[in-house]
Amino acid sequence: MARDAYDAVIVGAGPNGLAAAITLAAAGLSTLVVEAGATPGGGCRSAELTLPGFVHDPCAAVHPLGVASPYFRTLPLARHGLAWIEPPTPLVHLLNDGRAVRLERSIAATAEQFGADAQAYSDLVAPFVERFDALLPMILGGPLRWPADPLLLARFGVYGLRSMQGLARRFAEEPARALLAGIAAHAMVPLDAPATAAFALVLTIAAHAVGWPLARGGSQAIVDALVAHLRELGGELELNHEVAHVSELPPARAYLFDVSPRRLATITAGRLPSAYLRRLGRFRYGPGVYKLDWALQAPIPWRDPACARAGTVHLSGSLEAVADTLVHVHRGAVAAEPFVLLAQPTLFDAGRAPPGMHTAWAYCHVPHGSAIDVGARIEAHVERFAPGFRDVIVARSARTAVDMARYNPNYVGGDINGGLADLRQLFFRPLVRADPYTTPAPDIFLCSSSTPPGGGVHGMCGHACARSVLARVFA
Repeated sequence: MARDAYDAVIVGAGPNGLAAAITLAAAGLSTLVVEAGATPGGGCRSAELTLPGFVHDPCAAVHPLGVASPYFRTLPLARHGLAWIEPPTPLVHLLNDGRAVRLERSIAATAEQFGADAQAYSDLVAPFVERFDALLPMILGGPLRWPADPLLLARFGVYGLRSMQGLARRFAEEPARALLAGIAAHAMVPLDAPATAAFALVLTIAAHAVGWPLARGGSQAIVDALVAHLRELGGELELNHEVAHVSELPPARAYLFDVSPRRLATITAGRLPSAYLRRLGRFRYGPGVYKLDWALQAPIPWRDPACARAGTVHLSGSLEAVADTLVHVHRGAVAAEPFVLLAQPTLFDAGRAPPGMHTAWAYCHVPHGSAIDVGARIEAHVERFAPGFRDVIVARSARTAVDMARYNPNYVGGDINGGLADLRQLFFRPLVRADPYTTPAPDIFLCSSSTPPGGGVHGMCGHACARSVLARVFA
């Protein structure tokens, strides 16, 4: 630490902690970020998980909200080395019969697969794609702010506040229903729950507007660019410093925590009222994930060549099949054939592996806190659509939900979304407060994905929290 005291100290160097620090440093404040790990990044890191020379993303890997983030777009991240790679096809969803349903950048190219549903699909997404730059800041801007375009947001709400199963009723046939259901499943909430359609719509619209890109060289490139810009502004970063209690930190006028609500209660023990801590203890966490990373000696041998054009592949099935896997998870089980989300970055970013070699990863949803190993089920599922897949695997790295929580304490129970994203906690997290980033202590703030707008590498939770700090502490 270069100073004895700071204007602001941020605990946690994930994208939100760094976004908060940059916002404050850009306002001329002395800023320190303290990170427990040996590298910054939180859920946005890259590492050699399998073999030397194979670069994997332990968690976040595909970044539609990263490239579209209203805050990241204001930062000179390209000057600090961040480059986006856009696969030709953002997403392929495989049906049980092997048909590949493509989510293309082009609305027309996507809709032409849907036959009688083509017009219904175009009518649903086109108005929002055309106004994407106006819509996204309102969706990611946090609660209780008057929208810049109330009519546009209201139109989105008409569809987005529905359940995914309700939205699917506008389609007569399976391809469009299944494609959107797989995208809605990223919420890890049962598809009959209100607002699950919003997840499908936001990520689908983003695919048409900006794609589902990868960061060249790995997700760590996003964090490295953020750190470089923070230092350019005079901000400091201290690694390998796990904070047990706020009293360990240097004096500051504001403390911002990029941590889970559970961890916030521990770090701030004695500083926050017991009634507030009891309410914080009722914050609900969602299902966990089980993740596999593979080193491959060849690309995945997909039966359908359309899959080789896609950065992300969803395996598989109808809306009903996807919904059933989520029902299993919320009942404490994993379906015999889980819904699998897979990415294959080296098809488009060859530098992540030795010449001629490849990486890929996949995960499925599992019950909260589960130690169950579903690796064999995932690999069998991929093999079904890519015969010979197991033969190209050179090495693998597996993490259960318990392992994910150990890797990143913010992933409570393996929940990578920072908390259950049902209707209430989608808008009000971790508690119902006029300003969700504040606590009863005037100098303690929460800036993690457990605050609005929630999970994803977009930095908007941190940026919004920093704006609250500027208004409340430094006005």
